[in-house]
Amino acid sequence: MRLWSLHPRHLDRQGLTGCWREALLAQAVLAGRTQGYRNHPQLERFRAQPEPLTAVGVYLEVLAHEAAGRGYSFDLSRIDSRPGSSPDIAPIPVTDGQLDLEWQHLLAKLAQRSPADWQRATALHRPEVHPLFEAVPGPVESWERAAAPPR
Repeated sequence: MRLWSLHPRHLDRQGLTGCWREALLAQAVLAGRTQGYRNHPQLERFRAQPEPLTAVGVYLEVLAHEAAGRGYSFDLSRIDSRPGSSPDIAPIPVTDGQLDLEWQHLLAKLAQRSPADWQRATALHRPEVHPLFEAVPGPVESWERAAAPPR
């Protein structure tokens, strides 16, 4: 499961649609509708929120908004807890070390499957963060299990 901390505008088509599916799975886990992935480490940051389903709902809405801007139609009715236009949820901190690891991981994926997206991405100085998250100084998050890809 990869719930990107990066803004979904950086994801290619496969990354965006895959993230949508994974976030829906995360929502099902948090809602207690599935037995699989219950202990997945990436869910820790959502479980730590006062309203985990609202937090994952915000996450999903941002993905759906990005998809709509690209001409895709993600089914918003699949989001359990839709917070509305001005969600009252504090940003979730994510370390710059985690963002760096995810950026390198994404660049490696883009280099293999989406060369045009990779070209645009490598021109960026610093990627944007998903609006649910707020970058803070620090190393890779304790819940991260992926090894840093080679640069």
